[in-house]
Parts: sequence; C-alpha cells; structure tokens
Amino acid sequence: MVEEKLIASLRAGREEALIFLYDNYSAVLYGAVLRIVRSPEIAQDVMQDSFVKIWKNAPYYDPTKSRLFTWMFNIAKHTAIDTLRSADWKKRQKTDDLATIFDLPAPSAKPEHVDIRRIVDTLEPKYRLLIDLVYFQGYTHQELEEKLQMPLGTIKTRLRAAVLHLRKIFDLDYSEK
Repeated sequence: MVEEKLIASLRAGREEALIFLYDNYSAVLYGAVLRIVRSPEIAQDVMQDSFVKIWKNAPYYDPTKSRLFTWMFNIAKHTAIDTLRSADWKKRQKTDDLATIFDLPAPSAKPEHVDIRRIVDTLEPKYRLLIDLVYFQGYTHQELEEKLQMPLGTIKTRLRAAVLHLRKIFDLDYSEK
C-alpha cells in the first residue's frame, strides 16, 4: 500500500489499514517497546494501547511533520515510557520475579526494519549513546542530564544533530527503493 493511500484509509477508519499497519510494523515496534519495559507481558499490553492510540489519533497525523512509521514509533515509545512511570508499574516491578529483569530478545522483525540498530551504530559515539538512551531505553532529557552530568542544552543539541544525520541516511534509503 502506498503511504498516502494508507494514511487516507486509516483516517477514513478502514479496518484493513490498521491490519496492514499491525502486520507490517508490529514486530519492530514490539522490539522497541520490549527494550523499554523489559517484560513480554507488559510489552504486549503497551502494544495494544499503542495501536488503539494510533487508530484513535489517525485523523490528527500530519505527514509534513514525520513519516508514518516515525509517528507510530513515537506513540509506542511514549506509551511504554508512560507505563514505566505509572504507579502500577512500579508496584508490579517490586513483586516480579527476576526473569523479567533480564534483557529478552525481540521477536524477529521484518527484514526492511532490522537495519535500524546497525544504522544507529554508525553514528559517532557521543550521538550513538544519546540515541540509545533516549529512543531505545526511554530516558527523558532531564534523566540524561543527571545520568551523564551533561548540560541539557548540549544533550538537546547532540540529539538534534544525531536525528538530522539519521534522517539523511533514511531519506537516502527510502529514495533508493
């Protein structure tokens, strides 16, 4: 499905558009969510909440601000972070067994999405660290300021530079296909 047609179908509330998104993007979104919440059960709940939000907020998606996948990724990431910050999550963490603490492997993703980590790994270390902490581990800018003992302005500047660099790489990849 061409992205513009997919967006129009999603905005029109056509169920097949949501099914298409789930079939083609759920594996990579699940992998990112799992890296944040570190529990398969919680990741599944977050994924369900994320796709409900995607469905409900589809009319507000603005393709001039980001690609559809980026928009969906941000919804899933923020839903996972919100889950971690909730009181229920903190209570559950105290009683969970040790198995959920270990880093669990993500399910196999679609081949066209597997290279995301490889591409991030090509960044300079100062950018790669920030991208990893913010986008894959769910840290906020304020948490990074404390963790890295780095000024907030420097963090934001480096993140912006990293995102712009990644955007150039992804634009090249999309234009080649």
